[in-house]
Amino acid sequence: METWHVSDHMRLTWLNGGVTHMDGGAMFGVVPKPLWGKKYPVNEKNQIELRTDPILIQTGGKNLLVDTGIGNEKLSEKEKRNFGVTQESKIDESLKMLNLSRQDIDHVLMTHMHFDHACGLTIMDNNSLVSAFPNATIHVHKTEWEEMCAPNIRSRNTYFSTNREGIEEQIATFENDVEVVTGVRLIHTGGHSAGHAILKLSTEDKTIWHLADIMPTHAHLNVLWVLAYDDYPMDSIEAKQAYIPKATQNGEWFIFYHDYRYRAIKWDSNGQQIIDALERNMKNE
Repeated sequence: METWHVSDHMRLTWLNGGVTHMDGGAMFGVVPKPLWGKKYPVNEKNQIELRTDPILIQTGGKNLLVDTGIGNEKLSEKEKRNFGVTQESKIDESLKMLNLSRQDIDHVLMTHMHFDHACGLTIMDNNSLVSAFPNATIHVHKTEWEEMCAPNIRSRNTYFSTNREGIEEQIATFENDVEVVTGVRLIHTGGHSAGHAILKLSTEDKTIWHLADIMPTHAHLNVLWVLAYDDYPMDSIEAKQAYIPKATQNGEWFIFYHDYRYRAIKWDSNGQQIIDALERNMKNE
C-alpha cells in the first residue's frame, strides 16, 4: 500500500480494491488508439489495466473512504470475464495492516455508483446482503442515488441492486456540494453520470483534486479525452475545463482511483510535464 502524509492533519492511503481491465477504445472514446496508446499501456485484448483502489483519508480523527472497490463474490464469472477482473478486493487485509477494520470507517464518499466503485458497499452475511461499513454515513449525490434505485435501460447494467440493498438507512444525499469534514468536499459535476461528483481536499499548504471518472487516469488530462461510457460527455468536458487548467496553473495535485501507475501527480503550470508524483508499488502483487 502507498501512504501519503499530506500534512500533519491529513494522511491518504490507497487500499487494495481489486483490478479490472476495460476496453481501451471505450475508455478513450473518440481518441484514436495511435494517440492514447502512447500514454497508457494496452494488452493483446485491447484492454487497459484499471485499479479500483479506495482512498482512505484520515483527518480530524475520522476515517473516510473514497469509493469501495469491486468487492468480493459480487460478480458472475461472465461479468469477471467481460470486465477483465484479475483480482477482487482485499479491503479487509489492507485495513488490518493499518490496525483498522470496516467498523472503523466513519464516512464513505461515493463519487458515483457504477459497479466498479460501489460493489464494495455491501457484503453477504448469512445469505443476506448487509452493509460493508455499518458505522459509516454514505455520501452520494441525490440524482445518483435516485438513478441507483431506479436505473434506466442503459444504466441498469452498472447500477446493481445488490450494491444498495442493506445500506439505505446510511445514505446521506447532497445536491451541489457538501463538506463532509473540514477540508474534504464533494462537488457535483455530472458528465460521466448525471450524479457524478469529484473531491477537493484542502490543507494548510496543498489543494488536491480527485476528478474520479471524468479523469480516471493520468492519460485523460486532455480536457477532450473523455470516455465512451460517459452519459453526458459534453458535461465531462466542461467540468474538466473548469477545474484542470486552473489547478495545474496553481500547482495543485491530482489523485487517482483507477490509474495503474500513479496514485498522485503534480503537473507543471502548463500541464505538460509531471514535476512530482507518488507511484504505485507494483512489486509483490
